[in-house]
Amino acid sequence: MGVNVKLVGRDDQLDLLRRMLAEPHGHRSAVLFQGAPGIGKTALLGETAALAGRLGHQVLSTGGAEAESDIPYAGLQLLLRPLDAGAAELAAPHRQALDTAFGRAEAGVPDVFLVGLAVLNLLADAAAVAPVLVLADDVQWLDDATVGVLAFVARRIGTEPVVVVGAARDGYRSRLNADELTTVDLAPLTDGEATELLAGQAPELRPAAHRRLLAEAAGNPLALTELSRTLGASADPHLARLPLTERLERAFTDRLETLPDTTRGLLRIAALDDRPSLPEIYRATREFTGVPAGPADLEPAVRARLVQVVGTELRFGHPLMRSAIHQTMPTGLRHAAHAALATVLDADPDRQTRHRAAAADRPEETVAAALEEAAHRAARRGGIAAVVTALEQAAALSEDPDHRAERLLRAADFAVELGRPETVTRLLDQALTGPLSRRQHATVVWLRGSFDEGLRSHSSGAVPLTALAEEMAAEDQALALRILWSAAQSCFWSEPGAEGRRRVLRAVERMELDELDPWRLAICAYAAPVDRGAFVLDRARHVTPREGDDGRAYRMLSTAALLAGGFDLARAFSAAGGAPLRAQGRLGLLARTVGADAWSALVTGDLGAAIAATEESRRLARETSQTMMYALMTATAAKLAALRGEVDAALTLAEEAEGIGLPVGARPVLATASAARGLAALGAGRFEEAFGHFRRLHDPADPAFQVALRLTTVADLVEAATRCGRVAAVLPLVAEVEAVAEVTPAPVLHADLRLVRALLAVDDAAAEPLFAAALAADLSAWPLIRARTHLVYGEWLRRRRRSVESRDHLRAARDMFDALGAIPWGEQARRELRAAGETSRRRAPDARDRLTAHELQIVRLAAEGLTNREIGQRLYLSHRTVSSHLHRIFPKLGVVSRAELRSVVSALR
Repeated sequence: MGVNVKLVGRDDQLDLLRRMLAEPHGHRSAVLFQGAPGIGKTALLGETAALAGRLGHQVLSTGGAEAESDIPYAGLQLLLRPLDAGAAELAAPHRQALDTAFGRAEAGVPDVFLVGLAVLNLLADAAAVAPVLVLADDVQWLDDATVGVLAFVARRIGTEPVVVVGAARDGYRSRLNADELTTVDLAPLTDGEATELLAGQAPELRPAAHRRLLAEAAGNPLALTELSRTLGASADPHLARLPLTERLERAFTDRLETLPDTTRGLLRIAALDDRPSLPEIYRATREFTGVPAGPADLEPAVRARLVQVVGTELRFGHPLMRSAIHQTMPTGLRHAAHAALATVLDADPDRQTRHRAAAADRPEETVAAALEEAAHRAARRGGIAAVVTALEQAAALSEDPDHRAERLLRAADFAVELGRPETVTRLLDQALTGPLSRRQHATVVWLRGSFDEGLRSHSSGAVPLTALAEEMAAEDQALALRILWSAAQSCFWSEPGAEGRRRVLRAVERMELDELDPWRLAICAYAAPVDRGAFVLDRARHVTPREGDDGRAYRMLSTAALLAGGFDLARAFSAAGGAPLRAQGRLGLLARTVGADAWSALVTGDLGAAIAATEESRRLARETSQTMMYALMTATAAKLAALRGEVDAALTLAEEAEGIGLPVGARPVLATASAARGLAALGAGRFEEAFGHFRRLHDPADPAFQVALRLTTVADLVEAATRCGRVAAVLPLVAEVEAVAEVTPAPVLHADLRLVRALLAVDDAAAEPLFAAALAADLSAWPLIRARTHLVYGEWLRRRRRSVESRDHLRAARDMFDALGAIPWGEQARRELRAAGETSRRRAPDARDRLTAHELQIVRLAAEGLTNREIGQRLYLSHRTVSSHLHRIFPKLGVVSRAELRSVVSALR
């Protein structure tokens, strides 16, 4: 496919491709070539395919076509055609996801990530036989679902012998980040390279024509070839002033005008068709021109090198040829051509509807209704981008204003799911140009704040959203509840003040939902984590989500329990909710569910689980474009690094999180990052600095103040204050928190306060029984607090010359901190033990020291007895990637079998 252009001036790019193909296990296994039309991208991909074939790779190819960009999974279906036999060997859920995506089966909506996992395993199985090269041309025109799957695969093929090479026009924005994709811009050829190319393509050119062509082509290989055929025409001064792409298109259309009428009609049909099928093109051409069309009519176009025939398919020599024909067709002819195509597509209702819509020149409700039905079918296949397009087209063809508005609002709702704020804004602006009902207007306001947790939209704060929900409660309670949920989340990400929180609370309680309703409990926890903490924790323990729940209820319950201080309960809900979300491939919700588990594991002291969950949540949040969730989990990673004594990493991560959260005032992000900075300073003995960071979390005027999260840092604040002589400054804050504790049963708060009371005791006689009471409490769920209490009590005893008594506590603290992986505090216990007259062994490194967070997650799952395939399904990796990871992990840990991993994991807590 493409003009036969000699590949010159691309030695560096070819060297890169040779290295990638020779070592397909490299960290960077994906490359995207970008450049202007005709710059040689397709030729470079063709050379890549030839090189890969010589090296024994299996080559899988696909390409985008503008006419097919709204057909979900069209590009993926073309890519995977050679692997159809292997698809039969996939696990049943993955096979079903592919069949549904490709329209071969009717089932539940397959999430693009579940389809992605199926494709990843299919490619990994193929690569076990021979290395695989995936080529994707004209990526800018690939359908959205295919692009999503390719991005998913490209992120996960680092350990597979799979290379992905794509090509796209200038300005294309990849979904992959700079650390996941090598992007190469193809520059124009130099004069020397262009001369070399012309010597092979047009050796008969005279020197004057040669110089002129070099100037006009500006180093574009396609222009050098095509303009040499029409050099005389380009003497027109108006034409010479046109941009190069337009001159190329003019060159193609000039050739079109020299062809017979039937041939021109045939090419016009082919330019608008979203399939290259020649029989279909011949039938539609007959409808369009009124005369039969066949191979003889196509021959003049082949001789003019506009198209080529491959089997029963027609292919344009270059995408510019197709677009040039499309753009220069008069409107009436274009409508007639689409109508002709619609006439011959009775067996394909979705394509027929698209062409009927393109043929319409005025609103037509029957076509709009057909487009809406096509949108429903696309949704069942998981083609959300196609849904948005079809609904927007249906709105444009709607005769009834209410139908138009409803279709635009539903399109905007789906665009939210795609993570496209600019599309949502455009659709909502269109909806606002017509009359809207109260419910529709409420939907517009609500959808405008659906990104960045509503932090950038003034109309998405808790108070205006609550007012909107109250307006809608009698008319549409389901919509009112969704709006109120957004208002409650705003109470988490920002601070509406006490009255704003009370208003959210009153609104949800007036809805008279069942006390065990997950929506009610979550809204109460987000809006009033203290005042309704007891209610939330008590009721949540008795909730059983409905049979068949997709994990959403568990996700809401996990964060509700977290904010109310029930971190053990939050972990149980996270575990229950994660399973169905993983099975469905709903990675956006999974990022939040796993994030709740990460936060809860951190507070409860299970640092190994927290490290693994934080890494997964952070990766999924980035992959699903949840910017604020990514920032929150980056701050959580900073806090974990601080607890581990990795000060530089902690500060770097905190800075990254603050860079995202500070401009929009994302309080949980700033609170967690400030806590991470405080812990890093506390562990390093910089107590005044630590006090400053922790103090921010308790100052309502500071953007790091967050009502719920501050209650997990009380002991940190007081310890820093006592060590730097700032006790007087914290006494009012502690009194305030003591009052909070009278309202909420949050276990971690009460455990913290028992230690705080001992630290702030006015004299030794008062302190000792308080230390004893703190250690006598049930701290089995709070090992970090137990270890800290032993450490502080041991220090207190040693400073009172009771060294023998202090050693038991310091020894216990050392062993517990070592087991937890809180390295700076373990070292502090060792220093205190030495001062108390006892030498102490050095801490032995464990799995948390030797493994990456990702490897640690795999080890934990393997220790639970999961197979490689099951681990892959949990983590959205191929089973072969899991096997590769384990082969590297075993020597790091000094184990030789999976059974030994259990003892490694059990030692982490």
